Amino acid sequence: MTTAVANPRTGGSGGSTAVAARARQVVKAYGSGETEVLALDRVDVEIARGAFTAIMGPSGSGKSTLMHCLAGLDSVTSGQIWVGDTEISGLKDKKLTRLRRDHIGFIFQAYNLLPTLNALENITLPMDIAGRKPDREWMDRVIETVGMRERLKHRPSELSGGQQQRVAVARALAARPEIIFGDEPTGNLDSRAGAEVLGFLRRSVDELGQTMVMVTHDPMAASYADRVLYLADGRIVDEMRRPTAEMVLDRMLHLAGDDPHTAEASDTFGRVS
Repeated sequence: MTTAVANPRTGGSGGSTAVAARARQVVKAYGSGETEVLALDRVDVEIARGAFTAIMGPSGSGKSTLMHCLAGLDSVTSGQIWVGDTEISGLKDKKLTRLRRDHIGFIFQAYNLLPTLNALENITLPMDIAGRKPDREWMDRVIETVGMRERLKHRPSELSGGQQQRVAVARALAARPEIIFGDEPTGNLDSRAGAEVLGFLRRSVDELGQTMVMVTHDPMAASYADRVLYLADGRIVDEMRRPTAEMVLDRMLHLAGDDPHTAEASDTFGRVS
């Protein structure tokens, strides 16, 4: 699937660029009647292949819900979601599970490593479960990118938090998915370890051609992205290309001032949705 979208590096129109995922008029509602909560309100978005996209917004804005719907982790109430050329909003559970396994990578705030396996075994575990052999050349590139070659035989208890998250990044990259989703992937790390992991995510886009989508509350983390999407009240209300941390923070505070529903966003930005 190709469509004319802005170039993720320059922000200008760059001809035909592949789209890794897209949403059309997506609504996600919880409850019904007077108790209904609209988490996503007719969202349209395209995620460019080979680019790093960050999703931001105050608590309750719908940013994590949008990521979960794009990744096939949550169903939509109405509208359509595509990953590559496949519409996932209508897939049965078995086919959706297979698509997530074969085409999507995940990095979460919790590292989710098995304590009885060493780093290398944790990296290859999803492929082992699927009965697929790793591409050795690709694995070497991934391990080199995340800088864990000297720690592959160590178990999680023998690794720092930053090293454990690097293993989780390598695990997401190892199967060469079409797109990787990260939900606050540096939320449990100190600033130095977080910067290291974000650097690896950036390199995976620049050097390995990966597509990355990351939910974050942190302006510094968002500054590693090519494009930042801002959500408020279940809608995409703004976006920014080639961001810096200062630009991201200024935009968040500006949006908070413009929207009476997010009047306290200077406090709520920085909390996880």
